[in-house]
Amino acid sequence: MTSEALRDRLDGAIRDSRARLVSLSRDIHGYAEPSFAEHRAAARVRDELARAGFEVTEGVADLPTAFTARFGSGDFVVGVCAEYDALPEIGHACGHNIIAAAAVGAAIGLAAVADELGLTVEVVGCPAEEHGGGKVLMLERGCFDHHTVALMVHPGTADADPATTYTQGVSRFAATFSGRAAHAAAAPTDGVNAGDAAVVAQVAVGLLRQQLPATARVGLFVRDGGQATNIIPERTIVDFEVREFDLERLHDLRGRVRACFEAGALATGCTVEFEETEPEYAPLLQDTRLARPFADAVRGLGRTVQDASGMTGGSTDMGNVSQYLPSIHPMIDVKGSGNPPHTRAFADDAVAPGGDDAAIDGAIAMARAIADVASDPSVRRGLLAEQAERAPYAALAVASGSEARA
Repeated sequence: MTSEALRDRLDGAIRDSRARLVSLSRDIHGYAEPSFAEHRAAARVRDELARAGFEVTEGVADLPTAFTARFGSGDFVVGVCAEYDALPEIGHACGHNIIAAAAVGAAIGLAAVADELGLTVEVVGCPAEEHGGGKVLMLERGCFDHHTVALMVHPGTADADPATTYTQGVSRFAATFSGRAAHAAAAPTDGVNAGDAAVVAQVAVGLLRQQLPATARVGLFVRDGGQATNIIPERTIVDFEVREFDLERLHDLRGRVRACFEAGALATGCTVEFEETEPEYAPLLQDTRLARPFADAVRGLGRTVQDASGMTGGSTDMGNVSQYLPSIHPMIDVKGSGNPPHTRAFADDAVAPGGDDAAIDGAIAMARAIADVASDPSVRRGLLAEQAERAPYAALAVASGSEARA
């Protein structure tokens, strides 16, 4: 366990930075920049870390809004993930402004004790969590290869025990049906109706849902379904996604849903092509060696940690990070909210006093958890041994038959 003196110094560094961290959170909330366009938010986070003495590298992984910020030289390398992208139209309804501020706060706290604990603290600025898989791209390009552990904290409506919370993996695709246009009144028999193919596929997916387990999710919408009532549509595009808590079940579900689209093509005489629209998000694995001290830290802040066993909806590219190295992605309660994320009401709550407190408490809990783990000789040795044996992510991807994205 961390000594009381070290913990006091860690806590104090974060609490002394409260005004700056709240200002950071609120500024990012006001920018509300979507995936891969978070230029002002990323710059604001970078500037705050540079001011705190971190060595900042911009544009890592060939992503303009990605960065790393490093402090210390210890052998135990902590990756603290910061997110700062917003949702289209409804802004920071997932509270990524809180995530970014908490990451900076945790890093400042850990920097204050880095020498004593043998830490290297690296904030990883991760764009495009909502759509685009920024962390997946950064993984493939080596940004997490040198980390011992990684963590972040996400705002929500409860202080959930991370050892009991999980997220689904998600695969997203576009299915494009191609047929033949014709005059819908004068020569309908000359047409091959791509719109009908989409209808057949949607009906097939609807019937498939009766046989799917409760853990599975399928969502879709018609992005392009024709231009006029008197033209048989020659092209229809349907975006769809599948979600599951297990990678094998996710891939099985993906195949079953694709078969529904292939059935639509077969029934109407169309062809269908599939295109992955975003990197696949893997299910989240919470490492208990990090989860337990985080939960203890949350309790130490006077919060009530809840058992969240059972299904948890949603997906995150932090799942891919967690499949590669020991990680946690816990939830911190935005007190006084009660509104679910991805709503306009939660976006408002993300800059209310409860959101400010969530950023500070989330930062302290993450920093305390890492300090406790780094202070435990047995746990530290085990994590460093795992790191030493871990191959670079790109090598593992090649070995498993997958290809890194260009």
